[in-house]
Amino acid sequence: MKLDLLAIAPHPDDVELTSGGTMIRMAQAGHKTGILDLTRGETGTRGTPEMRLKEAARAGKIMGVQVRRNLGLPDAHLTVNDDYKAAVAEVIRELEPRTVILPYWEGRHPDHYTAGRLCYEACFVAGLKNYSLGGQPWRPSIILYAAAYADVRPTFAVDITAQYERRRRAILAYGSQFNPPKHDRKSRVALPLDELEERMSIQAKHYGRAIGVKYAEGFVMREVLQLDDIVRMPGRYL
Repeated sequence: MKLDLLAIAPHPDDVELTSGGTMIRMAQAGHKTGILDLTRGETGTRGTPEMRLKEAARAGKIMGVQVRRNLGLPDAHLTVNDDYKAAVAEVIRELEPRTVILPYWEGRHPDHYTAGRLCYEACFVAGLKNYSLGGQPWRPSIILYAAAYADVRPTFAVDITAQYERRRRAILAYGSQFNPPKHDRKSRVALPLDELEERMSIQAKHYGRAIGVKYAEGFVMREVLQLDDIVRMPGRYL
């Protein structure tokens, strides 16, 4: 299946938290959407890899994505190397997404910023005819970076007010992470998961205020965006 939009993230639930509303909105608009999770999140404190795969499949259905894959790369051990790059690039060639969403290239979690660089390079080599890969060369036209985990000003934001409740359902499909039994909540290490869903909602409100709506998700572009009509371009001065 060929996709219009592919979101790639290191762990199951990352896409839901950072760009889930946008994925839902694009699916509702008729675009073919998909998610590629790089790892099974097996080193996480809560849940099991098997449980998280089931939760990811459930969340994917809520978001209306047509493809969800997991590469099974080692959680907490992501690096930029030729093998991992080729694994991602072959999926890019197979699914031929026009637009790809990646994690922002800076952040707290090493897997997140490593995934941003790894997948950017994979998108590039996927378009090299003589690179040793299966499939036909393909390179996405647009690469976006989800701004949610980073302290960065977005290039633009997507209104997800109408999709907010469904996004929340997709996030909470990960019951092992966001609604664990009480005995699983006791840890000597403070877990940001305990407030992450709430924090993402606060951030969605913040981005929403920036564009004059209730909830939004922010994205960063490295490349210069082409606009042919600056009179009818979307946006408002607040």
